[in-house]
Amino acid sequence: MKKLIAIVGMSGSGKSVATTYLEDQGYKKIYFGGVIYDEMKKAGIEITPDSQKVFRENLRKEHGMGVVAKILLPKIEEAYSKGNTVLDGLYSWDEYLILKEKFIDLKLICVCTDKKIRYNRVESRPDRPFGHEDIIKRDVAEIENSAKGGPIAFADYYILNNGDLNSFYNRLEEILESIDNEEQ
Repeated sequence: MKKLIAIVGMSGSGKSVATTYLEDQGYKKIYFGGVIYDEMKKAGIEITPDSQKVFRENLRKEHGMGVVAKILLPKIEEAYSKGNTVLDGLYSWDEYLILKEKFIDLKLICVCTDKKIRYNRVESRPDRPFGHEDIIKRDVAEIENSAKGGPIAFADYYILNNGDLNSFYNRLEEILESIDNEEQ
């Protein structure tokens, strides 16, 4: 059976690590954050932590909390019609509801990491680093203004990502096996 998996979690938790692992297993990746970056580029807006937050929130105010899922729906349908698909960074409860209505077999995997570890990762990552105060502001904004907590709380599976990559990948494999067993 084909799988449709959405990876959820806070910034720096390891969503991209899980997504890359699944891509390496042949999954087609649909990146939710890419919609925001693409729309900002079209509008000629420089991508900074603050501009990204304002743009993301305004886009959702104007078009609803499920706007990113609505924009990506044709891409998701196409990818999933061809095989296993992973959704990187589903944000809001509304996005989840839109997708769950279309894809009853959608599974949410939440990647969780202790806050101090997440913040250290985000501050030191080479791509899209945030300063300490910026990551705190982003966390609060994502919880308060993007309804990010719903999909995290309602996930089907959880990976605690405080340790090494082998433990992370082992847990991800356990989850994939569990999904396979559900489908039989």
